[in-house]
Amino acid sequence: MSDDIYREIILDHYRNPRNKGRLPNPDVSIHDSNPLCGDEIDMHIRVEEDKIKDIKFEGRGCAISQASASMLTEMVLNKPLKHVKDLVKEDILENIGLTNLGPARIKCALLSLKVLKMSMVKYYADRDPESASKYQNEPGAF
Repeated sequence: MSDDIYREIILDHYRNPRNKGRLPNPDVSIHDSNPLCGDEIDMHIRVEEDKIKDIKFEGRGCAISQASASMLTEMVLNKPLKHVKDLVKEDILENIGLTNLGPARIKCALLSLKVLKMSMVKYYADRDPESASKYQNEPGAF
């Protein structure tokens, strides 16, 4: 696809974000920000049977950070937690379709992945601290 199509998809997710909002009674909620540009993401996740059963995000910032969060929530909804653990930055950059981003914009695009990975570490730590450290140290962990 051309960069123009990807830009349209990013703008659509920015203007009409999917899974945006607050999730009542989440199993885990995490907030993080990119202090260099001011992007912020809060992620709220409900897990059932080792799958992401529901996910919502709140945030503010540039189109890339917010569209990336919207796209990421679609990527992981109803997926096993192992799928989340195996996600890497290349998956996100490929999903948003802009591989020629500069370093500052890459941080914008990857903020939601960082928050999601932090959410998983917290989820495991709340249930079993030993499991959380194993999650952090395995390949694919953030």
